[in-house]
Amino acid sequence: MHVRTEKTDPPVTRLLDAPERLGVLHATVPDMAVPDRDFDGIAEIAAGLFDAQVALVTLIDRQWQWFKAAVGTDETRAPAEDAFCAHVAAAADSSLVVLDASTDPRFARHRQVKGPPFLRFYAGAPIMLDGQAVGTVCVLDDKPRADVSQSLIHQLRRLAALAASLFKVKDEARRRALKEAALSREEQRHAMALEAANIGSWLWDIRSGAIAGNSALKRMFGLSADSSVGARDIFGAIHVDDRGATFAKLRQAMKADDEYDGMFRIGDTGRWLLGRGRVHDRDTKGNPLTFIGVTIDVTDQQASAQRTRLLLKELNHRVKNTLAMLQSLARQTLRQTSDPAEFMTAFAGRLQAISEAHGLLSDHEWGTIRLADLIAKQLLPHVSAYADQIELHKDEVSLGPDQAVGLGLVLHELATNAVKYGSLSVPKGKVVLTARNVVEDGDTVLHLTWSEVGGPPVLEPKRRGFGSILIERSLDKVLGSSVKVEYLPAGVTALIRLPL
Repeated sequence: MHVRTEKTDPPVTRLLDAPERLGVLHATVPDMAVPDRDFDGIAEIAAGLFDAQVALVTLIDRQWQWFKAAVGTDETRAPAEDAFCAHVAAAADSSLVVLDASTDPRFARHRQVKGPPFLRFYAGAPIMLDGQAVGTVCVLDDKPRADVSQSLIHQLRRLAALAASLFKVKDEARRRALKEAALSREEQRHAMALEAANIGSWLWDIRSGAIAGNSALKRMFGLSADSSVGARDIFGAIHVDDRGATFAKLRQAMKADDEYDGMFRIGDTGRWLLGRGRVHDRDTKGNPLTFIGVTIDVTDQQASAQRTRLLLKELNHRVKNTLAMLQSLARQTLRQTSDPAEFMTAFAGRLQAISEAHGLLSDHEWGTIRLADLIAKQLLPHVSAYADQIELHKDEVSLGPDQAVGLGLVLHELATNAVKYGSLSVPKGKVVLTARNVVEDGDTVLHLTWSEVGGPPVLEPKRRGFGSILIERSLDKVLGSSVKVEYLPAGVTALIRLPL
């Protein structure tokens, strides 16, 4: 749905050619040519508000106006210099309303005003990113209008602002995934859970070929720690005898939407690596966009066939659980936290909790670890004086991997809440933990009580956030376990039951 002009206005030409605007557009929305169903709702609301035949969410580059979402047309693009929307973007932070294009000297001679579809009405508001007009939210109709209320124009501008916010959120999520290796120290903490277990993590942007990987991955493939990595670098490092089979397994996993699982050697060193992963997201046509996975050095395990079989079975289980947990944590944290900075803080803290548990388990060859060590690892970052603020009464308790990871997340969430709202938010507050081994029907069960004392008065929250859900569900992998949180006026109390 576009309108041809006989000669592009100078302000429109300057807009289309502006390098600053094009730089912001291409940096923020590199996939502008791909329609995105996340914007369909904005177009549908705009069409309903104006009772218009056509509504669009558009992006405008030098040559094309791309339709990220459209109502009333099957077209996906139009020449940029021919579009009404280019006039809106050229005016920057200002909307454009054309009540009757046939009587407007700017548009009366346009082909689609003089001929089919005989466009008459247009209203559009600019989508602003970093101070640059990169597109519009607009509506079009073949019937002229006598007037449009300012309240409707205000709603259209709000929809454009919502579209801009959504573009920014999607761009920030993409950058976090694709530039993990180049991010700051704070952002790199997201990969600490895998680093602690010496597992290489990677995210492959299939269209560009770029691979964001952590330092463990680069070490395994013999690549420089500060180098950018592409798919050719990774496949080129694989032993020539294993390269074809590895690539075939990846292609099959993408096609069947199944998990990739393969073992191969590095050509220069002969070391054996185990890779696992799957397609992370797809476009609207089902084509894979990114592939996420992990890689483990299993050279030493290969030296002993029996040890390799046992260890690979355990590692496969752990890697699969870790990957699923990380994806679930990312999705749920992002759902609950719209602010990128808050997301980074919440997600990094949860990854740190997993990392601490993995570190202890790794030190003990994924056997068992002491409860006291896990408690210290999880609570030390949240207190300034551990001996004064954490009081522990316990029996000797050993935890297996699933128990340690799940309980570690529970302790992290309880400590985070205590720092924000509970006893650890004040200097004289503390947490009392009591851990007892209890025999029930011949089986040993851990009864762990978390009690906050000396803090501010407690009120039960009106809404259960993701942290509360995570506390209740982190031990789901341990059959028979349970967590009950009570918001007593004197302080939060958590009762944890964990079969050993």
